[in-house]
Amino acid sequence: MCGIVGYVGGQSALDVVIAGLKRLEYRGYDSSGVAVLADGGLAAAKKAGKLVNLEKELVGRPLPAGATGIGHTRWATHGGPTDANAHPHLDNAGRVAVVHNGIIENFAGLRAELAERGHELGSETDTEVVAHLLAESFSSCGDLAEAMRLVCRQLDGAFTLVAVHADEPDVVVGARRNSPLVVGVGEGEAFLASDVAAFISRTRSAIELGQDQVVEVRRDGEGGGAAGVSVSVTDFYGAPGEARSYRIDWDASAAEKGGYDYFMLKEIAEQPKAVADTLLGRIDAGGALRLDELRIPDSVLREVDKVVVVACGTAFHAGMIAKLAVEHWTRIPCETELASEFRYRDPILDARTLVIAISQSGETMDTLMALRHAREQGAKVLAVCNTNGSTIPRESDAVLYTHAGPEIAVASTKAFLTQLVACYLVALYLAQVRGAKWGDEVRDVVRELSEISGEVERVLETMEPVRELARSLAGKRTVLFLGRHVGYPVALEGALKLKELAYMHAEGFAAGELKHGPIALIEDGLPVVVVVPSPRGRSVLHDKIVSNIQEIRARGARTIVIAEEGDEAVVPYADHLIRIPATPTLLQPLVSTVPLQVFACELATARGNEVDQPRNLAKSVTVE
Repeated sequence: MCGIVGYVGGQSALDVVIAGLKRLEYRGYDSSGVAVLADGGLAAAKKAGKLVNLEKELVGRPLPAGATGIGHTRWATHGGPTDANAHPHLDNAGRVAVVHNGIIENFAGLRAELAERGHELGSETDTEVVAHLLAESFSSCGDLAEAMRLVCRQLDGAFTLVAVHADEPDVVVGARRNSPLVVGVGEGEAFLASDVAAFISRTRSAIELGQDQVVEVRRDGEGGGAAGVSVSVTDFYGAPGEARSYRIDWDASAAEKGGYDYFMLKEIAEQPKAVADTLLGRIDAGGALRLDELRIPDSVLREVDKVVVVACGTAFHAGMIAKLAVEHWTRIPCETELASEFRYRDPILDARTLVIAISQSGETMDTLMALRHAREQGAKVLAVCNTNGSTIPRESDAVLYTHAGPEIAVASTKAFLTQLVACYLVALYLAQVRGAKWGDEVRDVVRELSEISGEVERVLETMEPVRELARSLAGKRTVLFLGRHVGYPVALEGALKLKELAYMHAEGFAAGELKHGPIALIEDGLPVVVVVPSPRGRSVLHDKIVSNIQEIRARGARTIVIAEEGDEAVVPYADHLIRIPATPTLLQPLVSTVPLQVFACELATARGNEVDQPRNLAKSVTVE
């Protein structure tokens, strides 16, 4: 959710913070604000709407120059997206400022207590109570880090907090519980942020914070860049905390548009490389798999008798495909669960259950709570994640990183393809260590998987007709998607992309269910996208879905058919035919999804929508 930046150093804090917020606006864009420490005081500005509104405000009402500051870009939870509800929030004296990501669950009681003690709160947010509590605690202890510890012990919920106080002009303090916060350390400057993208242009040295920790970054010494910075980490009770340093393995250019109109277009184009990078180093010279990151002994994996995949949104669709791969290659029963529902239905788990938790950000709250529940039941948890140092990998027994690089657009593209690749690797590795497949069989699939990045590149080179088709449908109100087997999750993903980006009614259905109700939706001219299975790998399903296409076309549907090269059976029934390379059945989603990404992006553009920052959405859902 919300984007947070804190800075202390020798440069203009306002410039650094605004630059960081621009890189984090994908996390929320309902409002934004900044606070700067200067001349013994604290100055703040905040504005509803996108960051550009705040920038205009600062042109007309500039803040004083200072070298310490914080900033925030908001995805609204408590209170609407107004100037008053925008962060930072200040105490009544205007000496402390705080920004927040998450939800303070007990804020109502705390707010009532503050009101009884004479505090005047002017917003609808849960965050404002923290500013007032920090002011009270600071007045008693005189130390911002200690004040933060005292306040955190009073709070229930999930939160990241970053604060400054006018009495400590060279200090920024942060705290985290079930919400992302990372520290960046540069030459004479330090950063706190929701995501390393905020400071990647200034340093690639980062510190990973643990659960329930408070961090203080302090600028030491006098003057300019000669001063150093210190970082201290404790738990909420003041005991020294462990913090792991690491180096970010991508550079600032990876978080720039690189000449594309939208980040989403750039990320779609990056998919061949992302797929190849996810395979890199995981195949030995003999063609066998080596997943050194797993950290779960092969002896434990041989005893697994059930696999459960938990995920949300796009990652859930990847999990649906993972289920098919796991069961086909390993013959182990596999379930795919919405993480938000998982722990509330009393799932049956034990020490022989492997839970695969899929999350691009590694901070998805529903998935995090699901994996915690799984571990409490004794299950082993394997995270599939794109973000080094995030919470879900840290709390799992093992991790497989997807190496997709930064994904800035809210609608996920390259994360989906790399999650698929990672899940295929896990399924094949299980088959390898359990002897469910012979070595040469595993090598054959691995070889086919290694060739997929080139096939994705081929698809991308043929997308202009898809763009033209999308533009022609900009005035439509509804698009339906049909698929079978691996094509069904692809249909769901295509519908989701259209909902996210074009704000259209879009639904994905299993094609076999068409006559059980959804066919009633078919009317003259209705666009229906059909993902056709391979006639080679699933000939029975292929014939059945060709019949489905005939049925909907007979009722007036405008059929948009995604089919393999060489599949001539669909030609008479396709109003629009989108060709994809022939691939093994289970791997087809890696190529069939790409046209649907391009289709949604172009259709949203034609409708005048903001592609990278669709309304009401944020990149990472860090609250339940």
